[in-house]
Amino acid sequence: MTKSLFTASNSVRVFLFNVAMINLVAIGLSGFSEVHWFSYVLPSFLIFAAMSGLCPGLFISKKILGFLGIKE
Repeated sequence: MTKSLFTASNSVRVFLFNVAMINLVAIGLSGFSEVHWFSYVLPSFLIFAAMSGLCPGLFISKKILGFLGIKE
């Protein structure tokens, strides 16, 4: 069975969600109105990747490692 390069496993999806939540907690502790708007970009991408399983960062990492000859 071939797995798509864009599909993240369940453990990766949970990890992405946890990182997004930690970022949002940090933003909340700093003050939602105090942080720059760009601070919300990373958690939004991570939550999207966790919900959909589509992770472009994982795809790019796998391509670079494959190019370098490093197997998973």
